[in-house]
Amino acid sequence: MNVFRAMSKSKSQSDFAGYSIQTCVFIVAILMMFSCKTKVELDRYEVLENLRLNQLGFLPDQKKIAIWINEGDEREFWLIEKESQELILKGKTSHNLTSTFSGKKVHVIDFSTLTDSGEYEIILPEIGKSHPFKVQDNLLKDLGKATLKAFYFQRASTSIDSIYAGKWKRSFAHPDHQISIHSSAADSYRPESYKIDGSKGWYDAGDYNKYVVNSGITVATLLSLLEDFPKYLGSLDLNIPESHDKVPDVLNEIQWNLDWMIGMQDPSDGGVYHKLTTAKFEGFVQPVHATHERFVVQKSTAAALDFAAVMAQAHRIFKNYSPQNSEWYLKAAEKAWHWAEKNPSVIYDQTALNEQFSPAISTGAYGDKNLEDERIWAASELFIATHNLEYWKVIEGASPEFVLPSWSKVKWLGFYSLLRNHQDLGGVSQKWFDEVRMHLNLAAEDLLKKRLKTAFLNPMETQKSNFVWGSNAVASNQGILLIQAYRLFGETAYLDGAFDNLDYILGRNATGYSYVTGFGLKYPQYPHHRLMAEIDSLGPIPGFLVGGPNPKQQDKVLYFSAFPDESYLDVQESYASNEIAINWNAALAYLVNALQAIEAE
Repeated sequence: MNVFRAMSKSKSQSDFAGYSIQTCVFIVAILMMFSCKTKVELDRYEVLENLRLNQLGFLPDQKKIAIWINEGDEREFWLIEKESQELILKGKTSHNLTSTFSGKKVHVIDFSTLTDSGEYEIILPEIGKSHPFKVQDNLLKDLGKATLKAFYFQRASTSIDSIYAGKWKRSFAHPDHQISIHSSAADSYRPESYKIDGSKGWYDAGDYNKYVVNSGITVATLLSLLEDFPKYLGSLDLNIPESHDKVPDVLNEIQWNLDWMIGMQDPSDGGVYHKLTTAKFEGFVQPVHATHERFVVQKSTAAALDFAAVMAQAHRIFKNYSPQNSEWYLKAAEKAWHWAEKNPSVIYDQTALNEQFSPAISTGAYGDKNLEDERIWAASELFIATHNLEYWKVIEGASPEFVLPSWSKVKWLGFYSLLRNHQDLGGVSQKWFDEVRMHLNLAAEDLLKKRLKTAFLNPMETQKSNFVWGSNAVASNQGILLIQAYRLFGETAYLDGAFDNLDYILGRNATGYSYVTGFGLKYPQYPHHRLMAEIDSLGPIPGFLVGGPNPKQQDKVLYFSAFPDESYLDVQESYASNEIAINWNAALAYLVNALQAIEAE
């Protein structure tokens, strides 16, 4: 008899009439064996805080890893589907030979064979369970949108309305249309206390000031995201006031800050004021209550070059949406470049400034004494815009060695742009481009190789020196490097490495935190963010990346650990580890949205 044919028949009494009692019993037993699955009562297990994984979840084809911090023997683990509580698969933990920075031993739990969509939990029998997590297509879309929507919440010179912000609405604040010229910025055309329009722009971080230098890498990263993935980014509805026009929402958001940056350029000579700021940081109050006088301070070479680079990049991207703005941006970029060429070493030194001018300024300095990388970045973007070989002369002599971008190290922002626009750049050395690609490839391969020797199996933990102020931006920018390598060379291993760092940010790390507000089960509740002052009962605004572990602990708050990857506190006072900043958020926005866009292709 063909048993499987019998199994496929309807199970009504008449269907079994032609078989013996023994055969029927056998068939029923077979059916029960195939239909019954092992169920596990999830409620009897407590969440293990030492079981670390991406708390949001995974795309179906993504590598899936969890880390269990434990000294003991290898153990069996179960993967349970949350709703049905059915056992989906079993496996065994494996020892990782590398300990954490604090010397803790860890086990690796690899469940990459799971590809079915659903919500799951990992069980270590008789020990505990993980946070729940999902496996699904488009898993990163909401996170990606939130990281971009965060910039809307940082807007100055506007109210934030409930139709766009929900419970995080706030009143109009900082019109910034009557900003005083600080004594350090005064000249015969604009004397001290002269008023200029410095409206719009984004609050830079947890404070309410606006800084050209940090806006540079922020805007460039977001423009690059749109340039690399125009179809996906063009489809995102961020629910901002400009939504549903013919311009991508992310570009509308970028323009809010570009409008402010344009106002920071002195039209008489092309120089750019370093920042718009109060003399001292405002207290922890809502923007409407932050009413101290605001100034623009000294022009600087760094500000002019960062401005020139951003405006030249904006020129080529706005061509398809606003030709008039595009040409305006290019003219502004060239004026700033010429000012910087005439003033190549005007360093913003806040200590020296305060010895000569008043009132004294004690807000974020963004001082940078090495300006060659800014010059290379600006020349790169202007060369792409104009094909003027005078700019190429600045670029071709630059070292091609890879340096991970940050606000003060921007050379490779220009190199990324040159590589993505290579096909449109004739008449220049192809050998130079080959060498730059080689150095990018070497840097990406080095991260992939070294991450396998880390406790949490991610590029972020390859060096203790990665744990600086804004260490989570280091993780995000490493992810951008790996995505650029994937786009150039097509190797999926680079994507795996980028996902590893996203897993790090979302919980597979030494603290067990997801470092993005509103995402995961354990995320920052008290970021150093003045927008949350007086309304922390609402919970943090979602989509903000906090700085992350920082063993220098400049805020002098009492930390639980000084080890590099554990030096984090979720308290408002911890500006050294728990502040937010627009450049950090831009890097995360690129990483998350790029990975989702690639998955959607």
